[in-house]
Amino acid sequence: MSETITQARREENNPATAAPGVQQMSMQQALNRALDEILAEDPKTVIFGEDCGRLGGVFRITDGLQAKHGEQRVFDTPLAESGILGMSVGLAMAGFHPIPEVQFDGFAYPAINQIVCQIARMNYRSRGTLPMPITLRVPSFGGIRAPEHHGESLEALFAHVPGLKVVSPSTPHDAYHLLKYAATRPDPVIFMEPKSRYWQKGPVDVTNALPGTAVHDADADNGGSLTGARVAREGRHITLVAWGAMVARCLQVADLAAEDGIDVEVLDLRWLKPIDAAALARSVGKTRRAVVVHEAPLTSGLGAEVAQLITQSCFSTLKAPVERVTGFDVPYPSGDLEDEYIPNIDRILFGIQRVLEYRRG
Repeated sequence: MSETITQARREENNPATAAPGVQQMSMQQALNRALDEILAEDPKTVIFGEDCGRLGGVFRITDGLQAKHGEQRVFDTPLAESGILGMSVGLAMAGFHPIPEVQFDGFAYPAINQIVCQIARMNYRSRGTLPMPITLRVPSFGGIRAPEHHGESLEALFAHVPGLKVVSPSTPHDAYHLLKYAATRPDPVIFMEPKSRYWQKGPVDVTNALPGTAVHDADADNGGSLTGARVAREGRHITLVAWGAMVARCLQVADLAAEDGIDVEVLDLRWLKPIDAAALARSVGKTRRAVVVHEAPLTSGLGAEVAQLITQSCFSTLKAPVERVTGFDVPYPSGDLEDEYIPNIDRILFGIQRVLEYRRG
């Protein structure tokens, strides 16, 4: 597997060596292409949100889609998130497949009632007669120096709601394939896109979801490897568990730790609801140590759920308590303080050090 990852990195740096079907794309381009293909393949799909139509979205994820597919299928909405999600419910009940966008993660708060009380419950409430095939795209997390409500991490809030599935890609390849997969689900999916990774390029195999992502088939009958976690880097001494933009940062940390002889495994969780507990057990069962890294605040964050799952499956073999390196228990700060708030390389390295130096009393 290490050779496979090394080869993939070489191909990322040298597109000329990429295999047929593999293209270099930014995550923004990969998402745009996925939406274009979803619209072409499914006449019931509609895309909408603030500035999604003529402008193509503030991050240009929907750029050119209105011109190509028409104003009836890709359109702008008023600045009213509760209305965007309420309209999604009605469209889904009428047989459409809505892909709404909330422009920034913090803007989802005004639509929480529609998400929690309608989208998440309608299928259950109707005994399956009214499924909600809604893929809510949410540009998420921080790292772009934006003001309040433009850099928050709401994954724990969404993951806590029964009826919702939550996913966050970390690479252009996963963004392309996970979005296409999410759009086929009969259940509502919250698709959390790491904004700070929109412009990072990487290889995307548009013909095959498996290369570069296939590690674990959590549900082979329901989408194969696209439903599970991904080992982004194999290691022997400790597992870093992360998602979204923190995966790339953990890979940087792993490279630095290797200089000191510490072999770090990086597990990209990808699905935050449901969590791939089997992949966690397999990775930490091998390394026997774990650090969970996320941007959201510590208290009641998703890291606590991950730590519990690890403890449940690996308690007898763990060599140290599971460590968490996270954002702080404060409202999301202004842009000039982001570097202090978001887990940086030094904080993650210290987390690794605390776990490796732990000694039972």
